[in-house]
Amino acid sequence: MGHDCSFLSALELDGEVSFEAAARESHAADWVAAEAGLGVTPDAVVWPASTADVSAVLSAADERGVPVTPYAAGTSIEGNAVPLFEGVSMDMTRMDEVLEVRPADLQMDVEPGVMGDVVEETAADHGLFFPPMPSSSNLSTIGGMIVNDAAGQRTVRYGEVADWVLGLEVVLADGTVVETGSRAVKTSSGYNLTDVVVGSEGTLGVVTRATLELAGRPEQIRGGRAVFASMDDAAEAVADVVRSGVDVAKLELVDPLAAEMADDHLDTGLPDGATIFVEFHANHGVDEEIAFFETVLDAHDAETFEIAGDDRMEEIWRARDELAFAVQGYDPDLEPRHPGDVTVPISRYPDIVRHAKDLADEHDLLLPCFGHAGDGNVHYAALIDPDDPDAEARAEAVYDGIVERAIEWGGTATGEHGIGMGKRRFLELEHGADGVEAMRALKLALDPNDTLNPGKIFPETADGGRVDRPER
Repeated sequence: MGHDCSFLSALELDGEVSFEAAARESHAADWVAAEAGLGVTPDAVVWPASTADVSAVLSAADERGVPVTPYAAGTSIEGNAVPLFEGVSMDMTRMDEVLEVRPADLQMDVEPGVMGDVVEETAADHGLFFPPMPSSSNLSTIGGMIVNDAAGQRTVRYGEVADWVLGLEVVLADGTVVETGSRAVKTSSGYNLTDVVVGSEGTLGVVTRATLELAGRPEQIRGGRAVFASMDDAAEAVADVVRSGVDVAKLELVDPLAAEMADDHLDTGLPDGATIFVEFHANHGVDEEIAFFETVLDAHDAETFEIAGDDRMEEIWRARDELAFAVQGYDPDLEPRHPGDVTVPISRYPDIVRHAKDLADEHDLLLPCFGHAGDGNVHYAALIDPDDPDAEARAEAVYDGIVERAIEWGGTATGEHGIGMGKRRFLELEHGADGVEAMRALKLALDPNDTLNPGKIFPETADGGRVDRPER
């Protein structure tokens, strides 16, 4: 063990502490880190049951120089929850209560361990929903979504999680409990600490309560798909739909390779070719919006376009929703590597998709591309033969080439997965040295001992060091 965590046994906690090997090993990695063998076993696992528990553990750990890594459902894919410097893995999944629903205010208060599906079901009981919910709602906690600033298929219309978090209760590294934001839908009061914490990946504080804004469920929901002969035509159509102002709630693109993988996985009869999945939300006039959408498709030579009835909506979207699993199971001799989620300005969307496919061809790799096309977000993963000695290097070259080009075109290395460990090396390229220095100053101000989730976000920690601390 790297750190003496015996002090945890002396704390009077409502939750649970474990030093058992099985518990510690189960918190060594997140989804992708586990597959790549990049896990680090913590010295102890704590399941807090209250804000007081979180405060007590952080205060004691901070005094002793013991790192604490917050852990949610473990489904992140950039090593965000890997306890890189051992210490304590703080598992928030037992703080899983819906605390209050205020339908008259379109609000809900929740603890961080509540699963996305529970939020959706609870909101639906009041005729409401949480618009930015990712499609992985059955695999992700609200706390994890907040600290990664998650997004999903409905981002093109409703925005990302940050846009729907009104306030937070957060425990800082030294155990101090602060409240950010308010129940008002806008505020100009002081620094926006809510937005500072959202997307911080557990490096600035541990979220123990969140106030979410909800929306009324639309009366009309219609969805369908369009198929194109080429990926270029499909990507150009996506950009044109957004520029034309078609009011879509979801706009997803699946390349022919990804479509083939989805069909192999689900046997749903998904048509061959590049496919756009679309959904419309409205309280009236949905047919007019669909007609507008179809006129844009016609300008880009769509081969087919169908709007599904209510009985087929779930079937059509299932092919898109389960693509990550389809990619994983496509070929038992190939393994996915370096999953990406770059986002670019919509005018560059066709270019970044074309660039990704060209790089894959150049390096002789299968690279399925799909994603939240309406907000310029493309997901991809290289499939490699693990017995091929240079396949890993070729996959990394493709990954780096896509990210670097996305940043060059005014985009970002990550639209929703976060920096974690996997994208630290791109931080200065995207934000500049001075921008990263400003981030580092904020980190050191709130967490001077680098207690919270060390090894994430900042480039220098890629070499195994913790963020430099000023002399005391």
